[in-house]
Amino acid sequence: MGIGRAAAALVSLLVAPACATVHGQGAARAAPASFQRADTATLRRTLDSLATRHRGTVGYTVHDLDTGERLERRGDETFSTASLIKVPVLVTVYDLVEQGKLSLDDPLTLLRLDKVPGSGQLQFLHDNAVITVHDAAWLMSTLSDNTATNLLLDRIVIRRVWEKMEKLGLMHTKVHAKVFLRIASVAPDSSVKYGLGVTTPNEMARLFALLADGRAVSPKADSAMLNILAHNEDATKLQRYVEGLDVPHKTGDTDKVRTECALFPLQSRVVACVLTKDNVDERYSIDNEAQVMMAGMGRAIALAWPRRPAPRPAP
Repeated sequence: MGIGRAAAALVSLLVAPACATVHGQGAARAAPASFQRADTATLRRTLDSLATRHRGTVGYTVHDLDTGERLERRGDETFSTASLIKVPVLVTVYDLVEQGKLSLDDPLTLLRLDKVPGSGQLQFLHDNAVITVHDAAWLMSTLSDNTATNLLLDRIVIRRVWEKMEKLGLMHTKVHAKVFLRIASVAPDSSVKYGLGVTTPNEMARLFALLADGRAVSPKADSAMLNILAHNEDATKLQRYVEGLDVPHKTGDTDKVRTECALFPLQSRVVACVLTKDNVDERYSIDNEAQVMMAGMGRAIALAWPRRPAPRPAP
């Protein structure tokens, strides 16, 4: 099965059915007796040991959506998002599509003044190239394309991202400006402190939980977004040592910041968000200390719960 079909099959298992049972803050499927619970005491010791040794500040939230198990460290503390804020942008795009205010087929014209550096490929295309809203959403989420992100923010308006997150109860999750254009920030003071965006480990974990439960926008839209995020090509952090799984996730990098939030399709659905700030190691390298630390966390999380049995081949 190719990655596209594999990811689509994965998403059909991740998104909770409409008859979900409500537990605590959000909807979660009633946990079957066969769901094995993790040794959360050992997992917490491992995660906290990695976080304590790290030369920087680490916050995390790990939440099993099906059993209710939950671990957190600095869960309600605000952190810079770096490109992780592109997930709220993605959700806002699909919300506007759901409302009929936008179409995934709407054209976006790439002008020379739209091109910004950093991650992505659109900056290298010829001037006046035309892509669709869906193309931009895909590039923003899978390659973290900065120019694609700005094209979408121009179309949807930054304040709409704020409004959508607030409607979901995520009051601290904000995007401040277009990428590399902080001078036009809608919140200059917060932008100076946090850069592109701000959130907390608990709020970003909550957003991924809503996507998994089909309640961020709608089951159909949330499934489509998780399929896009399952194609994210950055596997240098929580995904570094995780093999055999297509994990919807989004990462972010700046000099002193590394972030990732992911939805692990284990036997149960496990959301893991790790945010860092004030990192001493500012290298853009696979062996950056924050990335190595997060890789250890991702491995521990993926091993803490059993995986689903592999599907039997058709006769």
